[in-house]
Amino acid sequence: MVVNAADTAWVFVGAALVMFMTPGLALFYGGMIRAKSVLNTMALTAACLGVISVIWVAFGFSLGFGPDHSGGFIGDFSQSGLHGLAATVTGPPGHRIPVFGLASFQLMFAIITVALLAGAVAERTRFWPFLLFAALWVTIVYIPLAHWVFDPSGWFNTKLHIDDFAGGTAVETDSGAAALALAAVVGRRLGWPRDQARPHNLPMVMLGAGILWFGWFGFNAGSALAANGLAATAFINTMLAGGTGMLGWLIIEQKRDGKPTTLGAASGMVAGLVGITPACGFVEPIAGAAIGLLAGVVCALAVTLKYRFGYDDSLDVVAVHGVGGVTGLLLTGLLATSAVNPVGGDGLFYGGGGTLLGHQALAVIVTIAYSAIGTVAIAWTVQKTVGLRAAEDDELMGLDEAEHAETAYDHGRLGPHLSALHSSVPHRQTPRRSSASKPPGSPGSGPRGAV
Repeated sequence: MVVNAADTAWVFVGAALVMFMTPGLALFYGGMIRAKSVLNTMALTAACLGVISVIWVAFGFSLGFGPDHSGGFIGDFSQSGLHGLAATVTGPPGHRIPVFGLASFQLMFAIITVALLAGAVAERTRFWPFLLFAALWVTIVYIPLAHWVFDPSGWFNTKLHIDDFAGGTAVETDSGAAALALAAVVGRRLGWPRDQARPHNLPMVMLGAGILWFGWFGFNAGSALAANGLAATAFINTMLAGGTGMLGWLIIEQKRDGKPTTLGAASGMVAGLVGITPACGFVEPIAGAAIGLLAGVVCALAVTLKYRFGYDDSLDVVAVHGVGGVTGLLLTGLLATSAVNPVGGDGLFYGGGGTLLGHQALAVIVTIAYSAIGTVAIAWTVQKTVGLRAAEDDELMGLDEAEHAETAYDHGRLGPHLSALHSSVPHRQTPRRSSASKPPGSPGSGPRGAV
């Protein structure tokens, strides 16, 4: 087995960075909800590390990246259990890495994608039924989409020839569409949108956002699967887009609400990173900065859509990942250039005409349709069989106590039950001109954003 040592090392570093994003996401999500359900929200996120790992080794990698006999739709079961792959390599000559390296790297993508969905139904979802949903969803929805875009034989590559470097379809747009479908099946939180659930720990949110940004370098630059110039391009584009995404969100927040907030800064970082994910290996740095800025602006505006249309996406997975992913994919169709990556096509602004943009748009439509339909079917089945939604009394008390028999904080004489009740009562004092003081549905009302 002849491998490129530098490429192999970088792929495993990238895998470790992406793995670290899941604990970062747990912190980010946990800080943005009420104290009475912080542990449940973090547990739903972190438990994906266990569930998805088992499925991935058992058959997930084989279906996603095994031999394709289906015309680009799905792999087969010949590599189940990763049997016989220990001494095999993959990649082009001169850049070969162990197959176990690819399997490890792609496993982390599957984990973080499923974990994102916990944010859409936070504060009202039972633990074990969600893990059942996660197992079914990664098998039926995520793995086929991952095969379409990440495997060279997938039909997004062989027939559509789209530019998606690190998962604008299978991760971002997919999770956004699934979040909307899942929130619709599970239903609104009790009292929403009249009662606004304010973040209980903003320092935790900022720490989680920083970990996500750190891990995103592995997510995007690691997708080159080599320690080369393309990885360097993806790295610098990731840095720029995270920064400009934050600025774009804060500009909208200042204009709309009169104050820039730490929650807005964290949300803008993530929006910019989502937007650059499909484009990072296909665009020049100036275009990467523009994509991040536009994603931050568009996602900041999109967070109010849930009040207009009445779906309770607790932590704005739809607005940030769904809208941000679509924005990034379409902007790639405008700004991609073969001067950066000869494998990709030229966008509309670089002399490529509208062909690439049309293919990007079709991939968006297919991804949304497949993810939404599959998610509705899976969530409805789990809800009707074992009950995905928590009981009303448990939701009011808090899911930390109801689902896990523990609380995140020691409240002394109040005790867990009284403290959970206290945490569900809206605070009487709010910062001047904050969005929490505005009526639901108005611009800037409710949380200012989330992953």
